[in-house]
Amino acid sequence: MKSYLIPWLSFLTISLSPLRAAGETIPDETCLECHEDKELTKDLPDGQPMSLFVDASKLKLSAHGKTQCAECHQDLTAKHPDDEKAAQAVNCAACHEKQSKSFGASVHGIALGKGDDTAATCKDCHGTHEVFPRNSVKSSIHHANLLKTCGACHGEQADDVAASVHGKAMIDGETDAPTCIDCHSEHQIIGLAAPSSSFKTAETCSKCHANERINSRFGLPTNRVNTFFESYHGLATAGGSTLAANCASCHGYHRILSSKDPDSSIHSNHLLETCGKCHPGASSGFVGGRIHADEAASDEIGMVVNHWVKRIYLMLIGLTVGILGLHNGVAWCRKVAARRRAQGETVIRMDRCQRVQHFLLMTSFIVLAVTGFALKFPNTWFAHLMGTEDIRIWIHRAAGLVLMGSGAYHIYYVTFTTKGRRLLRDLWPRWSDARDVATNVSHLAMGKPKAKFGRFGYPEKIEYWAVVWGTVVMGITGMAIWLKIDVTQWVPRWVIDVAVTIHYYEAILACLAIVIWHFYHVMFDPDIYPMNFAWWDGRVSKKWHEEEHPLETEVSEQEKEKS
Repeated sequence: MKSYLIPWLSFLTISLSPLRAAGETIPDETCLECHEDKELTKDLPDGQPMSLFVDASKLKLSAHGKTQCAECHQDLTAKHPDDEKAAQAVNCAACHEKQSKSFGASVHGIALGKGDDTAATCKDCHGTHEVFPRNSVKSSIHHANLLKTCGACHGEQADDVAASVHGKAMIDGETDAPTCIDCHSEHQIIGLAAPSSSFKTAETCSKCHANERINSRFGLPTNRVNTFFESYHGLATAGGSTLAANCASCHGYHRILSSKDPDSSIHSNHLLETCGKCHPGASSGFVGGRIHADEAASDEIGMVVNHWVKRIYLMLIGLTVGILGLHNGVAWCRKVAARRRAQGETVIRMDRCQRVQHFLLMTSFIVLAVTGFALKFPNTWFAHLMGTEDIRIWIHRAAGLVLMGSGAYHIYYVTFTTKGRRLLRDLWPRWSDARDVATNVSHLAMGKPKAKFGRFGYPEKIEYWAVVWGTVVMGITGMAIWLKIDVTQWVPRWVIDVAVTIHYYEAILACLAIVIWHFYHVMFDPDIYPMNFAWWDGRVSKKWHEEEHPLETEVSEQEKEKS
């Protein structure tokens, strides 16, 4: 039987059995007539007596003080104990469903599901009749009592924790000191000894040791987590290695001692032994290195040398790449200029007004993409280049206003100007575009003649209307996110969450479309490489124009003949 079915079958067995007649209740006074007797016991299968005494005064002060006995012991009837039916285990899931579900996935719950009667249950941790809230000093899971509670089953581990820096702080009453559940979780208790838990162990330690408040309060170094994950051990662990050392491999699991303690696994007296577990034959020279190395703050000769070597190399890299980039950049510009002069006669493809509109669209789009992804992923290197989050937000919003302003002007341009109306007419989708797509598919697949385009073919039309769609969607969702307080006066809060999702994924779609589709046609296409300079001066090669837009060339020649 699957282990996860056992709790539910137990629950159904209790729930569906003919327990008490409808409306029948057993008053607490009836139960206490017997159970207030301190001498009341029952014999366990091993012959040992078990007390059945219930202290009514303590029960009333507990978290279940207002709960009747019969609400938990639903299997008992008014005939108890004359029916000689022993009380069954209480089904805590009837009231604590979420906690019981988490517990079922824990090492304790899984062991119970496999039939291990020694595994801890709810009452082993929380108690039976004297269940107190966690913040009560009487509670068995209170910060001060947790070590004793877990130690009832895990005595050796509890002794190790008590001797550790964590345990000593816990015993001294430090509420920020980590307890068993801080590392192993609360109900869904996890084991951290298996090799597969290597990265989880590092994450567990990071919860406290990457916390600025805790580090500041206890005078701990602030760089322990960062320097670990920058080391080989940390990189390998983050990459999924189950063999690389994690925090516990060096510091221990429960008996974690200060590096100054002679008994510590990271004390100089024990480093050969500790490192030797993974590095057989390690010498004193090998273990002299540091995992948590702060080169800038160290006065050790090795750290100082390493720090300056790093700085020299960074300057060397910047100088070398700068000189090489300058050399090749100047060469590229000269060659591009020479190639443009050699292309012969040119034709106007974009006038000045259209180029200005394209420039505003291009720059605002780039700024929006960079700042938007920096806001979504604030820990990336390019996010830090733009300062604080507030700076990134306002740059993003300003670029959004530029984009929407450009869009508003473009609507005016294509509506009220002669060139604009012609532009819109030439970009309007037609049935002939579908025919051109089919023709070009045959051209690409079988080498047949390619489609002949007029002023704009389907590639330009797809780009244009995609920009129109994207600007509208991003503008609406962006303003909704910006003005969320005002917007939620009229719509539910989940509308904003949907707007955030649309805004994010539409941004990904737009960026990928620009790189894959637009960049190919204006830069990566071998016929146009290194780029189509129409965005700069409005001109393209007449030869290229005749090959790519032959129908527009024919129309232009016919207009010349008529004139």
